[in-house]
Amino acid sequence: MDKDRVAALDLEPVVASIVRTQLPTGEIPWSDGDKTDPWDHVEAAMGLAVGGRIVEARRAFAWLASMQLENGSWHASYKEGVPEDRTHDTNMSSYVAVGVYHHFLITADRDFLKTYWPTLRKGLDFALSLQAPGGEIHWATSPDGVVDPMALLTGSSSIYMSLKCGLAIAFELGYAMPHWVEGMQRVREAIRTRPHCFNVTKSRFSMDWFYPMLSGALTGREAQNRLDKYWKKFVVEGQGVRCVSDEPWVTVAETAEFILALSAMGNTDQAHIVFDWIKDSRFDDGSYWCGYTFPNMVIWPEEKLSWTNGVVLMAADALFDLTPAGRLFQHDFWESHEALDLTA
Repeated sequence: MDKDRVAALDLEPVVASIVRTQLPTGEIPWSDGDKTDPWDHVEAAMGLAVGGRIVEARRAFAWLASMQLENGSWHASYKEGVPEDRTHDTNMSSYVAVGVYHHFLITADRDFLKTYWPTLRKGLDFALSLQAPGGEIHWATSPDGVVDPMALLTGSSSIYMSLKCGLAIAFELGYAMPHWVEGMQRVREAIRTRPHCFNVTKSRFSMDWFYPMLSGALTGREAQNRLDKYWKKFVVEGQGVRCVSDEPWVTVAETAEFILALSAMGNTDQAHIVFDWIKDSRFDDGSYWCGYTFPNMVIWPEEKLSWTNGVVLMAADALFDLTPAGRLFQHDFWESHEALDLTA
């Protein structure tokens, strides 16, 4: 760890911004008075854990578990605990496994895994219940339980990562989950070989570009080829990553997640360069902007988003080895992981 560089980053105000946003119930909305969605709630909780706020992170997981529906899913958004969007999203319902395993890597607390095993098991089983014959995963069901057959590359890639974390937790607790192994292999094969299964209109979003690399669904030469092919489409040199390819808008969260993807692939030098582009994109209180337009450099929107600050903390962890969870997305970590020997 480069202690001087970490000290210069002054990450405590970033953590504090998430703490200020968290409600007494443990719920972490996007910003003050805004909605909460389960995926971004977990991302913010992971940022809290990186920043050493273990008590607050556990309050976040306790709130999430308390809101889980009987079928293993969550509503797509809440406001102060009241459902706002009653869609049941497979990606949102599975990401808890990533958060729980991330927390375990930091704390080494097996009792924490035992506590949240039922929650993450039901969440992953819900996601796999919507897996299509081709391996891709339908994105959601309606409030009435009707399956929307659309599959999203970003969502399926994220679910692939969630399944890896779920299998790592199962291994730690001594459970065999062969249907997770099969589901994980099938979704990876769809991502690698059947791009036509996914909604092509979403390819303008940078997450559709780098999530297959971030999740480890693509590794090695496949990942590097994808990185190189679309770099100029999404990367604004010296500034960061566009949210969408056709808009002049750099977003800090997508840039931080892209940094995680670069680090995961072993492209550490590139990851540090991109991190340097955004490290000063901060409000006066030390929290990070959501994004900004270019070339006129207007900060937009002006809300201080909990999940943006959460993923910046995760990117810093990956680059500066702040906690044992900094390796969570690294491809070589998973290639040697005992839990995935069964998938070889």
